[in-house]
Amino acid sequence: MSPVTPYSPLRRLALAGGVLLASGLGASIADAQGTPAGAARNMGGGQCSANRYNCADTPNPLPAATTVWIEEMTWMDVRDAVAAGKTTVIITTGGMEPNGPWLVTGKHNYVLHTNCEAIARKLGNALCAPTVKFVPEGRIDPPSGHMTSPGTISVNEPTFRALLTDIVHSLKQHGFTNIILIGDSGGNQGGQRAVADSLTALWKGAPVVAHVQEYYDYAKVSEHMKSKGLVSGTSDGLHDDPVITLNMLVDDPNSVRYDDRVRAGLASIDGVSLADRARMQSLGWEIVAFRAQVTADAIQKAIANKGTLPAPPRPARPPR
Repeated sequence: MSPVTPYSPLRRLALAGGVLLASGLGASIADAQGTPAGAARNMGGGQCSANRYNCADTPNPLPAATTVWIEEMTWMDVRDAVAAGKTTVIITTGGMEPNGPWLVTGKHNYVLHTNCEAIARKLGNALCAPTVKFVPEGRIDPPSGHMTSPGTISVNEPTFRALLTDIVHSLKQHGFTNIILIGDSGGNQGGQRAVADSLTALWKGAPVVAHVQEYYDYAKVSEHMKSKGLVSGTSDGLHDDPVITLNMLVDDPNSVRYDDRVRAGLASIDGVSLADRARMQSLGWEIVAFRAQVTADAIQKAIANKGTLPAPPRPARPPR
C-alpha cells in the first residue's frame, strides 16, 4: 500500500483506535473510562438486563442456520458458527458496471452470490460476508472508464481500500481467524492485495488476512471449458462471454435476460448458442464447481502461508 496519508486505511485504523484494539490496549482504556460492569454481556442490539436473548451466553432458541451468508444469519447464528469452527470468512467484491446489451449492471455481484457459497461449502469451515458492490470503476467527474455508461457506480481507490479495511477489522473483532478477499473484477485486485498486505504487516498473521488472486482467472476457466464447446474462438466485441453469462445464469436467469433473448432469437454469445437451457445450466454449474475448487485450494495455501501468496503468472486477457 502507498505511504500512510490522511485518507489511507492504516491512518483511519489508527484514528479509530484499531491499533490499540489489535494490541489489546483498547479494552484497558475502555475500563479506565468507566465501561459499565457487565456491558460485555450485552449483545443482540439490547441490554442483557432487559431480556435474556440480549445476553452473550444465552443459547440460540432456534435450529442452527444452514446458510453460509452472514447477512442471512442472526447474531446468535454467527456466534455459534464461529464457536463451532467456522472461523474463515470470505469478503467478495463485485461492482456496478456496463456489460453489453444482455447482462445487468450487477454482473459481478450475481456471479459472486453463487460462487462464494460454493467456495464456502467446499472449504467446510467458512462463511461469506455481504458482497461489496461498490468498487473503483473509473473517474467519476469527468467520467472515465465504465463511468461513461449509465448505471455505473464508482468509488475512489482510497475509499475502496478504507471500506475493505473497516470490514476486515470488524470481522477480526468477532473472532474470525482467516479473512479472505476475492474480487470478480479486474479493478478490485490491487486494492484488495494492498489492504491484505498492510493488515498482515500490522497484525503479524493473527488473523490471517489474504487476497486470493487465483479466484480472478477467467483465462483458466475458459481453457477448462474449451473441451465442452463453450469457447468458440470468436468474439462479439462485447463486455461479455459464454463463461460469465453461464456463471450468472445459474444464479438468476433474468440477470442475463435469458427468456427475453430466447424469444427474440438472441440467445447466443461469441458464436455459442445458449438456447439449450438444460445444457447451459449444467455447464454453468460446472463453471461454478471449477472456480470453487481452484479458489478453495488457493485459500488453503494462503492460510498456510499466513497471508497473500505472490501473484501467479497468467496470460493477458481483457478485464471482465
